[in-house]
Amino acid sequence: MRHFTSVNDLQDLDGALKLAFELKKDPYKYQNLGKNKTLLLVFFNSSLRTRLSTQKAGLNLGMNVIVFDINEGGWKLETELGVIMDGDKPEHIREAVPVIGQYCDIIGVRSFARFENKEDDYQEKILNQFIDYSGVPVVSLEAATRHPLQSFADHMTIEEYKTKPRPKVVLSWAPHPRALPQAVPNSFVEWMRAADYELVVTHPEGYELAPEFMGDLKPEYDQMKAFEGADFIYAKNWAAVGDYGKILSKDRSWTVSERQMAVTNNAKFMHCLPVRRNMIVADEVIDGPNSIVIPEAGNRLYSAQAVLKMILDELK
Repeated sequence: MRHFTSVNDLQDLDGALKLAFELKKDPYKYQNLGKNKTLLLVFFNSSLRTRLSTQKAGLNLGMNVIVFDINEGGWKLETELGVIMDGDKPEHIREAVPVIGQYCDIIGVRSFARFENKEDDYQEKILNQFIDYSGVPVVSLEAATRHPLQSFADHMTIEEYKTKPRPKVVLSWAPHPRALPQAVPNSFVEWMRAADYELVVTHPEGYELAPEFMGDLKPEYDQMKAFEGADFIYAKNWAAVGDYGKILSKDRSWTVSERQMAVTNNAKFMHCLPVRRNMIVADEVIDGPNSIVIPEAGNRLYSAQAVLKMILDELK
């Protein structure tokens, strides 16, 4: 595997999952694999779990790790070609990326959707420029349209907690005061379909995800109906795709509470974090015995370490 931007980059999903669990059992098994290799993590956006878990994953593999916050410690970057650079951006990404590539063996990049232009976001212009110009393998730490390391960890978590071979997994939209990208739900749907779980996506009308992620899966607009008999509930907000980046609803009846959880099959509650309590999920649910958001976050370390291990194997 050269780059990691989606589940489609994995040649063997079951093999990748097996590796992640192997690393969870023995995190230092391959601690010499990354000796004299450098992992450079570039952040255009804030991060807690992704930054810490990926940094620790690199260290567990014996890598040198550099964390670079573009907005705090670097020049503002121009990302468009053909512009006259007479504004507040003194450096172009076309030079910055290959320079960054000179200093490391693997680059991790985190760059959210900007909600300025849907076409630009869905073409992954920033992530792809790192892939095209850096000269080294690139790992997505969350891009405009996908968050594959999160979804890998989600898959791990469901495999750990499932009580039947093919559990019913529900992705539910929930209200939020801000417009959030579709990266997590897009990626989650993509991974759950690849895992062949029974997947249901529920949201108010107008929040349909892009067809390249949904495939032939049809949304369920009745949240209570979607929750019936569910084994896992994954709550997440996302902004509209059609009216790109817009908030169409803040309907608090979609907040996941004991009312909805009561019709499930004693479902486990999941969320990628950070979470807005009593907007996305009620306190009694996220603090309840069926909340697995903390072990889910813990699995971020092993999903990242598995990905880095597979890339390092190719660099040997």
